[in-house]
Amino acid sequence: MVEPTNTNLPISSQCDLLSVSRSSWYYTPKGESPLNLKLMRLIDEQFLKTPFYGSRQMARHLRREGYCVGRHRVRRLMRLMGIEAIYQTPRTSDPHPKHKIYPYLLRDLEITHSNQVWCTDITYIPLGRGFLYLVAIMDWYSRKVLSWRLSNTMDTSFCLEALEEAIDKYGAPEIFNTDQGSQFTSIDFTGLLKAHGIRISMDGKGRWMDNVFIERLWRSLKYECVYLKAFTNGGHARKEIGDWMQYYNMQRPHSTFEGRTPKEVYNGLPYLGEYTPPSMELAA
Repeated sequence: MVEPTNTNLPISSQCDLLSVSRSSWYYTPKGESPLNLKLMRLIDEQFLKTPFYGSRQMARHLRREGYCVGRHRVRRLMRLMGIEAIYQTPRTSDPHPKHKIYPYLLRDLEITHSNQVWCTDITYIPLGRGFLYLVAIMDWYSRKVLSWRLSNTMDTSFCLEALEEAIDKYGAPEIFNTDQGSQFTSIDFTGLLKAHGIRISMDGKGRWMDNVFIERLWRSLKYECVYLKAFTNGGHARKEIGDWMQYYNMQRPHSTFEGRTPKEVYNGLPYLGEYTPPSMELAA
């Protein structure tokens, strides 16, 4: 995918073109066993249906499916995937002292136009022999995906690259909403938001409904693309996700918007008619 011997195009430019963070390309993961990768895929599918399952209930579900697994193993895999149950849990540790948690600003706020509020999240993407993480930045009002990046590490850099791209293309929003993940509470990420005069909003701990629209994006992406295409590698994932994101923004009508697409709503356009998406046929 990336050609380090290419003298005409540096690695940084190749990573930008492929929507892959530079740090993730240099990183060499230890890898998980084929069984663990299978379990992670099953956990991901079940979590979309029952986001209230913690590690104990998820382990029970997997045992009912015929897999002899314990809670501690499931808990480690869920942490690796970056998911946790939606219920409130007791506070057992303090946050990093340099990572400030900001209040949630969207409660009872009337969102009436594009670029009023943006939001972001990270999700797990299974591959044939591994997995990646996907971050996306969405306009809350129109549901348009403004930028996205794939990475094989849960670092801050690929989130920053997605944010920088969105701001470069669309300007700065009034408010930016995230969860309390360390990538989004980091000084680098919040500092970039502040530098552009963007107000910072963060979900309550375990409050997935505070960022519900991007959670719905993940559900649609996985059922309509990820699980159907069964990505074999990072290049395959990047292409198919890119095609689906374009379809989602430009062709996929939303009943909330009387059949308009996210792009039409973002641009303030009327409904332009029905589409037949040629690139979204099921894989043969």
